[in-house]
Amino acid sequence: MTLKNTPDRWGSISKTLHWLVVVLILCLGIVGLTMGELPKTPKYFWVYTAHKSFGITVLTLMIVRVFWRLYAGTPRDLPTTPRWQERIAHLTHLALYAMALIMPISGWLYDSASGLRPFKLFGLFNMPKLVQPDQAIRHFAHFVHEWGFWTLIALVAAHAGAAFYHHLFLHDATLTRMLPGRRAHASVPPASNKDSHHVA
Repeated sequence: MTLKNTPDRWGSISKTLHWLVVVLILCLGIVGLTMGELPKTPKYFWVYTAHKSFGITVLTLMIVRVFWRLYAGTPRDLPTTPRWQERIAHLTHLALYAMALIMPISGWLYDSASGLRPFKLFGLFNMPKLVQPDQAIRHFAHFVHEWGFWTLIALVAAHAGAAFYHHLFLHDATLTRMLPGRRAHASVPPASNKDSHHVA
C-alpha cells in the first residue's frame, strides 16, 4: 500500500481521509438529529460542544483532502465506465466535497451569529467568531445547515449506491480500490497518471 495515489488505486492517505470523514459525518448526523431531545443538563451542553468540535474536525480534514488531491492526483477512470457515467460521478463527487465543506462552515456561522459564548474546541481553546450576533445571518445559516444535511445524505446515498452497483453488477474495481487494505484489480491502460476530476 502506497501513501500516494497511483493510476489504478487510491493511496493509504486518501483512503484514511475518506473513511474518517465518512464516519465523522455519520456520527455527526446521528447526534445532530437527536441532541435537540436531550434534557438541558450539563451533558446536553457537552454534547453540543462535542458536535461543534467534530464539525470543525470535518472541515479541517476536508481542506486537507482538497490539497492532498491536488498534490497526489487521482486514479484514472475505469476504461469500462461509459463517459456519461464518468461525468455524473465527477459532478456528484464535486457536490459531495462542496457540501462536506458547507455543512461545518454553516454550523460555525450559525454558532457565531447566535451570540453565544465562544465554544472551546475539544476544551482546548475558544474558536473565533465568524460574524457578530445577527439574527438574519443566524436564520440563514440554520437553514443552510439543516437542508444541507439532507442534501448531503442524498448525495452520499447516490454515491454509495453507484459504488455498490459497479461492484455487484458491473464487477469492476470502483468500490474495492477505495476499501481499506485492499488492492484493486482494475484493468487500466498503461497511460500516465493524469489528474482527472475524480475525487476521493
